[in-house]
Formats: sequence, C-alpha cells, structure tokens
Amino acid sequence: MSRAGGLRRSGSERTVVLTLLGLLAALCWAYLLYRMGRMAPIGLATAGKKVAAPYHAGDLVLLFALWVVVIAAMMLPAAAPSVLLYARVKRLWRERWIYPGTLMFVLGYLFVWCCCALVATLAGWILHDAGALDESMAIAHPTAGALALVAAGVYQWTPAKHVCLDNCRTPLAFVLTHWRRGAWGGFRMGVTDARYCMGCCWLLLALVLPAGVLNLPVICGLIALILAEKLLPGGHLLACATGLGLVAWGTALLFP
Repeated sequence: MSRAGGLRRSGSERTVVLTLLGLLAALCWAYLLYRMGRMAPIGLATAGKKVAAPYHAGDLVLLFALWVVVIAAMMLPAAAPSVLLYARVKRLWRERWIYPGTLMFVLGYLFVWCCCALVATLAGWILHDAGALDESMAIAHPTAGALALVAAGVYQWTPAKHVCLDNCRTPLAFVLTHWRRGAWGGFRMGVTDARYCMGCCWLLLALVLPAGVLNLPVICGLIALILAEKLLPGGHLLACATGLGLVAWGTALLFP
C-alpha cells in the first residue's frame, strides 16, 4: 500500500521539476530576446559602429553569459526526461532530499555546458579580435559556415554519435546503471549525462558559432532537431538523414 502511495505521489515531483525547468528555460529566452531587442552587439560602443573594438574583461563576461544562456536554452528541454526520471527513482527508492538532489543533478548537467560555453567564448574572442566576425557576431567568411555544416553532417554518421544518442534516447537505463546516492552523487550523474549529450550534439551546437550566437532561427531549428533525434521513433535514421542534408548543404555552399 505504501508503495502504491509512493507511485501516486510521484506526480508531485514531476510537476515541480517541470515547472523549474520551464522557468529556467523561460528566463534564458527572455534574456536572449532582451539582448536582441535592447542592446548592441558585444564589443560595439554603438549599434551603428562598423569596426568592433577588441574585447575587454567586461565584454568577455557578457559573451560567456550569453553562451551559457544560449546553450542552456537549447539543452534544458533535452535534459528534462533524465531529470524527471532521476527525481522519480529517488522517490521510489525512498532516498532523502529529493529536490536538493535533483537540483544538484541539474547543476552537474549545466556545469558541463558551462565548460562548453567557456570554449565557445574563447573561440569567439579570438575570432572577434581577428576581425572574422560581422556585426551580427557571425563568422563573416561563408567558407567557415560551409565547412562547419559538412563537419556536423559527417559526424552524424559516426559510431560516437550513435553511442551517445543511444544513451540520450534511453534515460531510464542511464539513471539505473549510473545511479549514485546523495546530493554529490546527483551532481556526478548530471555531469555524466551531460557528457553523453555533449558527445551527441557538440558539432550541431558548434553551428551556432558561424551562424551567430543571437541567430534565433538557427537556435530554434537546432532545438527541434536535437529533441526529434532524442524523442521520436527512428531517431538514429533521422540523425543519418540530417547528416546527409548538412553535407549536401555545406557542399553546395563550397561549390556554388
């Protein structure tokens, strides 16, 4: 009877976790829209300035925050199944501190993506100071975008991509096989889950760099693709088909 009661109460953490994840995602999108509508590109003193000044410390902090928000907005929806299952299994196994442990899981997940945001920030810094970015913070030379498309398309066919995608598509298996008790264990599980997600999506996310970190159509398209690969039947076939499309697109840009 107590077991059945625990199953009935599992809906409570589902509501709380989905609400918190939705709130985080909403805050990320609000910040992105604010950056697009109210502020000049980072490194420009005025919106009409044609030549960007070198980044200073404050600019790098803003750029890092922007990349963190962009990656969080893209990856939090994909993390929701793993976070929900972690919270539910924690309740069913009658562990203490369900919500603090779940929060640590999310923080571990975001820690890995913050490291990725740091790498993207350093890349953006180098490209900006080299004069390779345009006013929309996209790579000015079209060849770079074409090569990025080809690289992302080829990666869609690699064994590493599909091993990581298998993990992303079976969050219950991940939670049960990587289970660690306690809040610190939740953080470590979040880190491990994010590493699999990174292995699955890192070259897709890298397409944001040549497209521009504030290119919302590209960001929305990548979110839709990542979720479709992870949640729809035939996700592996979709990844391969997308890979062919990206290679064809990039090749057409390289050889018009």
